[in-house]
Amino acid sequence: MMRIPAIHLCLMLASLALGGCATTGHNPQDPFESFNRNVYKFNDTLDKAVVKPVAKGYNNVVPPPARMMLSNFFANLNDVVVTVNDLLQFKVVQAVSDTGRVLVNTTFGLFGVADVASAVGMEKHHSDFGQTLGHWGIGSGPYLMLPLFGPSSVRDSVGLYADTFTNPMRKVKNVDTRNEAYVTNLTGKRASLLEQENVLDEAAIDRYAFIRDAYLQHRQSMVYDGNPPRQKYDDEDDDSKPDKGSSIEKKESGQPALTEAAPVNAPVGHETSGPDAPVVATSLEPPTPKQFTVVRMWMSQNGEAGR
Repeated sequence: MMRIPAIHLCLMLASLALGGCATTGHNPQDPFESFNRNVYKFNDTLDKAVVKPVAKGYNNVVPPPARMMLSNFFANLNDVVVTVNDLLQFKVVQAVSDTGRVLVNTTFGLFGVADVASAVGMEKHHSDFGQTLGHWGIGSGPYLMLPLFGPSSVRDSVGLYADTFTNPMRKVKNVDTRNEAYVTNLTGKRASLLEQENVLDEAAIDRYAFIRDAYLQHRQSMVYDGNPPRQKYDDEDDDSKPDKGSSIEKKESGQPALTEAAPVNAPVGHETSGPDAPVVATSLEPPTPKQFTVVRMWMSQNGEAGR
Protein backbone atom coordinates (compact mmCIF):
# COMPACT_ATOMS: atom_id res chain seq x y z
CA MET A 1 0.00 0.00 0.00
CA MET A 2 1.38 3.40 -0.98
CA ARG A 3 2.31 5.71 1.89
CA ILE A 4 1.38 9.38 1.68
CA PRO A 5 3.94 11.61 3.42
CA ALA A 6 2.46 13.55 6.32
CA ILE A 7 3.21 16.94 4.80
CA HIS A 8 1.41 16.00 1.57
CA LEU A 9 -1.59 14.74 3.49
CA CYS A 10 -1.88 17.83 5.65
CA LEU A 11 -1.64 20.19 2.69
CA MET A 12 -4.30 18.22 0.81
CA LEU A 13 -6.63 18.26 3.82
CA ALA A 14 -6.18 22.01 4.19
CA SER A 15 -6.94 22.57 0.51
CA LEU A 16 -10.08 20.41 0.64
CA ALA A 17 -11.30 22.16 3.77
CA LEU A 18 -10.80 25.58 2.20
CA GLY A 19 -12.93 24.54 -0.75
CA GLY A 20 -16.07 24.66 1.40
CA CYS A 21 -15.02 27.46 3.68
CA ALA A 22 -16.97 30.69 3.80
CA THR A 23 -15.15 33.97 3.40
CA THR A 24 -15.44 35.60 6.83
CA GLY A 25 -13.52 38.00 8.99
CA HIS A 26 -12.38 41.56 8.43
CA ASN A 27 -8.67 41.18 7.67
CA PRO A 28 -8.28 41.23 3.86
CA GLN A 29 -5.29 38.91 4.12
CA ASP A 30 -7.22 36.40 6.21
CA PRO A 31 -10.44 35.72 4.25
CA PHE A 32 -10.64 32.20 5.73
CA GLU A 33 -10.38 33.38 9.32
CA SER A 34 -13.21 31.16 10.58
CA PHE A 35 -11.54 28.04 9.16
CA ASN A 36 -8.09 29.16 10.26
CA ARG A 37 -9.20 29.74 13.84
CA ASN A 38 -10.68 26.25 13.97
CA VAL A 39 -7.40 24.77 12.73
CA TYR A 40 -5.55 26.90 15.28
CA LYS A 41 -7.73 25.47 18.07
CA PHE A 42 -7.02 21.95 16.80
CA ASN A 43 -3.27 22.60 16.74
CA ASP A 44 -3.39 24.21 20.17
CA THR A 45 -5.33 21.31 21.66
CA LEU A 46 -2.89 18.82 20.15
CA ASP A 47 0.02 20.82 21.46
CA LYS A 48 -1.31 20.90 25.02
CA ALA A 49 -2.30 17.23 25.01
CA VAL A 50 0.71 15.67 23.28
CA VAL A 51 3.46 17.91 21.94
CA LYS A 52 4.12 20.06 24.99
CA PRO A 53 4.32 17.13 27.45
CA VAL A 54 6.70 15.33 25.10
CA ALA A 55 8.83 18.48 24.83
CA LYS A 56 9.01 18.74 28.62
CA GLY A 57 10.11 15.11 28.82
CA TYR A 58 12.71 15.79 26.11
CA ASN A 59 14.20 18.63 28.18
CA ASN A 60 14.25 16.44 31.28
CA VAL A 61 15.96 13.50 29.58
CA VAL A 62 18.31 15.10 27.05
CA PRO A 63 21.10 17.25 28.56
CA PRO A 64 21.61 20.78 27.16
CA PRO A 65 24.85 19.98 25.27
CA ALA A 66 23.12 17.10 23.45
CA ARG A 67 20.13 19.31 22.62
CA MET A 68 22.48 21.91 21.15
CA MET A 69 24.26 19.31 19.03
CA LEU A 70 20.96 17.96 17.67
CA SER A 71 19.81 21.49 16.87
CA ASN A 72 23.08 22.19 15.05
CA PHE A 73 22.78 18.94 13.10
CA PHE A 74 19.32 19.78 11.74
CA ALA A 75 20.33 23.40 11.09
CA ASN A 76 23.20 22.12 8.95
CA LEU A 77 20.77 20.03 6.88
CA ASN A 78 18.57 23.09 6.47
CA ASP A 79 21.54 25.05 5.11
CA VAL A 80 21.31 22.84 2.02
CA VAL A 81 17.73 24.05 1.43
CA VAL A 82 18.85 27.62 2.07
CA THR A 83 21.67 27.34 -0.47
CA VAL A 84 19.34 26.05 -3.19
CA ASN A 85 17.00 28.99 -2.65
CA ASP A 86 19.94 31.40 -2.63
CA LEU A 87 20.74 30.21 -6.14
CA LEU A 88 17.11 30.42 -7.25
CA GLN A 89 17.10 34.06 -6.11
CA PHE A 90 20.43 34.71 -7.90
CA LYS A 91 22.13 35.58 -4.60
CA VAL A 92 25.45 34.15 -5.71
CA VAL A 93 27.62 35.56 -2.93
CA GLN A 94 25.21 34.33 -0.26
CA ALA A 95 24.99 30.93 -1.96
CA VAL A 96 28.78 30.60 -1.88
CA SER A 97 28.79 31.52 1.83
CA ASP A 98 26.05 29.02 2.69
CA THR A 99 27.73 26.30 0.66
CA GLY A 100 30.84 26.98 2.69
CA ARG A 101 28.84 26.66 5.89
CA VAL A 102 27.62 23.22 4.86
CA LEU A 103 31.12 22.06 3.93
CA VAL A 104 32.76 23.42 7.09
CA ASN A 105 30.10 22.13 9.48
CA THR A 106 29.80 18.75 7.78
CA THR A 107 33.55 18.15 7.90
CA PHE A 108 35.10 20.06 10.82
CA GLY A 109 31.78 20.15 12.68
CA LEU A 110 31.34 16.36 12.52
CA PHE A 111 28.25 16.28 10.28
CA GLY A 112 26.95 19.51 11.75
CA VAL A 113 26.77 18.66 15.45
CA ALA A 114 29.15 21.60 16.05
CA ASP A 115 28.47 24.95 14.37
CA VAL A 116 32.08 25.65 13.45
CA ALA A 117 31.05 27.93 10.57
CA SER A 118 29.38 30.45 12.87
CA ALA A 119 32.36 30.30 15.21
CA VAL A 120 34.67 31.40 12.39
CA GLY A 121 32.37 34.21 11.27
CA MET A 122 30.33 32.59 8.48
CA GLU A 123 26.87 34.10 8.88
CA LYS A 124 23.78 31.91 9.00
CA HIS A 125 21.16 32.95 6.41
CA HIS A 126 17.49 32.10 6.07
CA SER A 127 15.78 31.28 2.81
CA ASP A 128 13.02 28.98 1.56
CA PHE A 129 11.02 28.47 -1.62
CA GLY A 130 8.10 30.59 -0.39
CA GLN A 131 10.55 33.45 0.01
CA THR A 132 11.96 32.69 -3.43
CA LEU A 133 8.50 32.99 -4.99
CA GLY A 134 7.98 36.30 -3.19
CA HIS A 135 11.40 37.49 -4.36
CA TRP A 136 10.22 37.09 -7.96
CA GLY A 137 7.04 39.06 -7.35
CA ILE A 138 4.49 36.40 -6.42
CA GLY A 139 2.16 37.62 -3.68
CA SER A 140 1.55 35.61 -0.56
CA GLY A 141 -2.16 35.04 -1.20
CA PRO A 142 -4.58 34.38 1.67
CA TYR A 143 -3.23 33.49 5.09
CA LEU A 144 -3.61 29.81 6.01
CA MET A 145 -3.30 27.99 9.31
CA LEU A 146 -2.20 24.49 8.35
CA PRO A 147 -2.99 21.43 10.47
CA LEU A 148 0.16 20.48 12.43
CA PHE A 149 2.37 22.93 10.51
CA GLY A 150 0.84 26.15 11.78
CA PRO A 151 0.92 29.61 10.14
CA SER A 152 1.40 29.79 6.39
CA SER A 153 -0.13 31.27 3.24
CA VAL A 154 -1.06 29.93 -0.17
CA ARG A 155 2.38 30.85 -1.52
CA ASP A 156 4.28 29.57 1.50
CA SER A 157 2.31 26.30 1.53
CA VAL A 158 3.56 25.66 -2.00
CA GLY A 159 7.05 26.60 -0.83
CA LEU A 160 6.81 24.26 2.15
CA TYR A 161 6.05 21.36 -0.16
CA ALA A 162 8.73 22.32 -2.69
CA ASP A 163 11.44 22.53 -0.03
CA THR A 164 10.88 18.88 0.91
CA PHE A 165 12.51 17.91 -2.40
CA THR A 166 15.81 19.59 -1.50
CA ASN A 167 15.86 18.57 2.17
CA PRO A 168 18.63 15.97 2.68
CA MET A 169 16.38 14.01 5.03
CA ARG A 170 14.32 13.05 1.99
CA LYS A 171 17.27 10.88 0.92
CA VAL A 172 16.81 8.63 3.96
CA LYS A 173 15.16 5.56 2.46
CA ASN A 174 13.99 3.99 5.69
CA VAL A 175 10.61 5.61 6.41
CA ASP A 176 10.71 4.91 10.14
CA THR A 177 14.17 6.42 10.52
CA ARG A 178 13.17 9.48 8.49
CA ASN A 179 10.03 10.03 10.55
CA GLU A 180 11.99 9.67 13.78
CA ALA A 181 14.37 12.36 12.56
CA TYR A 182 11.48 14.72 11.77
CA VAL A 183 9.91 14.10 15.18
CA THR A 184 13.22 14.68 16.98
CA ASN A 185 13.75 17.94 15.11
CA LEU A 186 10.24 19.24 15.87
CA THR A 187 10.42 18.12 19.49
CA GLY A 188 13.68 19.99 19.96
CA LYS A 189 12.15 23.15 18.51
CA ARG A 190 9.10 22.89 20.72
CA ALA A 191 11.24 22.25 23.80
CA SER A 192 13.23 25.44 23.15
CA LEU A 193 10.03 27.49 23.45
CA LEU A 194 8.80 26.23 26.81
CA GLU A 195 10.35 29.00 28.92
CA GLN A 196 9.07 31.80 26.68
CA GLU A 197 5.37 30.83 26.56
CA ASN A 198 4.37 32.71 29.69
CA VAL A 199 5.78 35.92 28.23
CA LEU A 200 3.71 35.43 25.08
CA ASP A 201 0.56 34.74 27.11
CA GLU A 202 0.98 38.03 28.94
CA ALA A 203 1.75 40.06 25.82
CA ALA A 204 -0.93 38.78 23.44
CA ILE A 205 -4.65 39.27 24.09
CA ASP A 206 -5.65 37.35 20.96
CA ARG A 207 -2.93 34.77 20.34
CA TYR A 208 -4.34 33.78 16.94
CA ALA A 209 -4.32 37.34 15.60
CA PHE A 210 -0.95 38.04 17.23
CA ILE A 211 0.66 35.04 15.53
CA ARG A 212 -1.03 35.78 12.18
CA ASP A 213 0.09 39.42 12.02
CA ALA A 214 3.60 38.57 13.21
CA TYR A 215 3.88 35.82 10.61
CA LEU A 216 2.68 37.98 7.71
CA GLN A 217 4.96 40.88 8.58
CA HIS A 218 7.91 38.57 9.10
CA ARG A 219 7.43 36.90 5.72
CA GLN A 220 7.15 40.30 4.04
CA SER A 221 10.41 41.28 5.69
CA MET A 222 12.11 38.07 4.54
CA VAL A 223 11.11 38.64 0.92
CA TYR A 224 12.89 42.00 1.01
CA ASP A 225 15.86 40.73 3.05
CA GLY A 226 14.80 42.63 6.16
CA ASN A 227 14.17 45.94 4.37
CA PRO A 228 10.55 45.92 3.10
CA PRO A 229 9.20 49.02 1.33
CA ARG A 230 7.24 51.48 3.40
CA GLN A 231 3.51 50.77 3.22
CA LYS A 232 1.42 53.59 1.75
CA TYR A 233 -2.12 54.28 2.87
CA ASP A 234 -5.22 55.79 1.32
CA ASP A 235 -4.55 59.30 2.65
CA GLU A 236 -1.10 59.43 1.06
CA ASP A 237 -0.15 60.16 -2.53
CA ASP A 238 0.95 56.98 -4.26
CA ASP A 239 3.22 57.80 -7.18
CA SER A 240 5.28 54.65 -6.87
CA LYS A 241 4.86 51.36 -8.63
CA PRO A 242 3.09 48.48 -6.87
CA ASP A 243 5.18 46.70 -4.27
CA LYS A 244 6.71 43.31 -5.04
CA GLY A 245 4.93 40.46 -3.29
CA SER A 246 2.18 41.02 -0.74
CA SER A 247 2.12 43.61 2.04
CA ILE A 248 0.34 43.99 5.33
CA GLU A 249 -2.96 45.74 4.76
CA LYS A 250 -4.15 48.73 6.73
CA LYS A 251 -6.53 47.97 9.57
CA GLU A 252 -10.16 48.98 9.00
CA SER A 253 -9.91 51.74 11.57
CA GLY A 254 -7.55 53.60 9.26
CA GLN A 255 -4.60 53.17 11.59
CA PRO A 256 -1.45 51.66 10.08
CA ALA A 257 -0.34 48.27 11.27
CA LEU A 258 2.97 48.03 13.07
CA THR A 259 5.80 47.51 10.65
CA GLU A 260 8.33 45.59 12.70
CA ALA A 261 8.83 42.05 11.47
CA ALA A 262 8.83 38.89 13.55
CA PRO A 263 10.49 35.51 13.30
CA VAL A 264 8.42 32.55 12.58
CA ASN A 265 8.93 29.38 14.34
CA ALA A 266 6.73 28.34 17.19
CA PRO A 267 5.14 25.29 18.65
CA VAL A 268 2.49 23.25 16.89
CA GLY A 269 -0.50 25.51 16.75
CA HIS A 270 1.65 28.51 17.71
CA GLU A 271 4.23 28.53 14.95
CA THR A 272 5.22 31.45 13.02
CA SER A 273 8.30 28.72 9.86
CA GLY A 274 12.22 31.79 11.29
CA PRO A 275 14.99 34.25 11.78
CA ASP A 276 15.83 36.97 14.22
CA ALA A 277 13.53 39.94 13.78
CA PRO A 278 11.26 41.78 16.17
CA VAL A 279 7.66 40.73 16.85
CA VAL A 280 4.58 42.90 16.68
CA ALA A 281 1.31 42.94 18.52
CA THR A 282 -2.05 42.80 16.78
CA SER A 283 -3.25 45.86 18.61
CA LEU A 284 -3.17 49.20 16.88
CA GLU A 285 -1.64 50.75 20.00
CA PRO A 286 2.15 51.17 20.20
CA PRO A 287 3.84 47.95 21.38
CA THR A 288 4.94 47.67 24.99
CA PRO A 289 8.50 46.75 25.99
CA LYS A 290 7.21 43.32 27.03
CA GLN A 291 5.82 42.72 23.53
CA PHE A 292 9.20 43.44 22.01
CA THR A 293 10.73 41.09 24.55
CA VAL A 294 8.42 38.43 23.16
CA VAL A 295 9.86 39.00 19.74
CA ARG A 296 13.39 38.24 20.67
CA MET A 297 12.62 35.46 23.13
CA TRP A 298 9.69 33.46 21.75
CA MET A 299 9.46 33.75 18.00
CA SER A 300 13.19 33.99 17.26
CA GLN A 301 13.66 30.40 18.44
CA ASN A 302 14.28 28.28 15.35
CA GLY A 303 15.88 24.89 15.58
CA GLU A 304 16.85 24.95 11.92
CA ALA A 305 17.83 28.63 12.16
CA GLY A 306 15.20 29.79 9.78
CA ARG A 307 12.79 28.24 7.39
